[in-house]
Amino acid sequence: MLCSYDIISGPEVLTSTALKKGGLSTGDVAAQYKYKNTVVDVKVDTESNISTTLTITDIVPSTKTIASFKLPDYNSGKLEVQYFHHHATFTTAVALNQSPAVDLSATLGTPTFAFGAEAGYETTSGKLTKYTAGLSVTRPDSCASIILGDKGESIKASYVHHFDQFKKSSAAGEIARKFSTNENTFTVGGSYALDNLTLVKAKLNNHGKLGTVLQHELIPKSILIISSEFDTKALEKTPRFGLSLALKP
Repeated sequence: MLCSYDIISGPEVLTSTALKKGGLSTGDVAAQYKYKNTVVDVKVDTESNISTTLTITDIVPSTKTIASFKLPDYNSGKLEVQYFHHHATFTTAVALNQSPAVDLSATLGTPTFAFGAEAGYETTSGKLTKYTAGLSVTRPDSCASIILGDKGESIKASYVHHFDQFKKSSAAGEIARKFSTNENTFTVGGSYALDNLTLVKAKLNNHGKLGTVLQHELIPKSILIISSEFDTKALEKTPRFGLSLALKP
């Protein structure tokens, strides 16, 4: 059972959430305070963890600075700086501990073409912990992209084509390769909007895995999703089913 209660008063917001599952009860109390270009979020849970986030907008024009930490974990602090431009975004995040890790990401592009990359650097070892790069080309009726990931160990190319201007029906294809194992995966799929509230999706790969999704908007902003996965090369195996309900006020 999930219960939530909100109190809003001017720039202040107080939220209380409680969850009971079996004989276990958990909960938290969160508060948010806004003043000009500054937002402070504080959350306290039943395990006495205190999470604090400070967000300041436009210290320098077109930037957002975010500082966060969680007590009693003194090594959880992180400082993040984001820069936004009409055709570019840059983000830098640094862990606030004795052996800080640095994450960098950047995106450049236009409504038609976009390029992005991210990397992680461990200052103690002096090594890159991750790096990924990708580019995409978008047209009114289609979109194609290529992503190089896993520190250059994998590459993925995909293409989506929409059959009508309202994007009610579309088809997609994807090719993925892992260089370390020489494994290739080919996936084809599609989606079709039965009406303005209901969407059906399906995909099948060369390993015989068939996945389906039914998405229905029960009320505005509240979506019911039913999913399933079958192994068409081993029909004796029990299929997997999933059910989720997203409710938004």
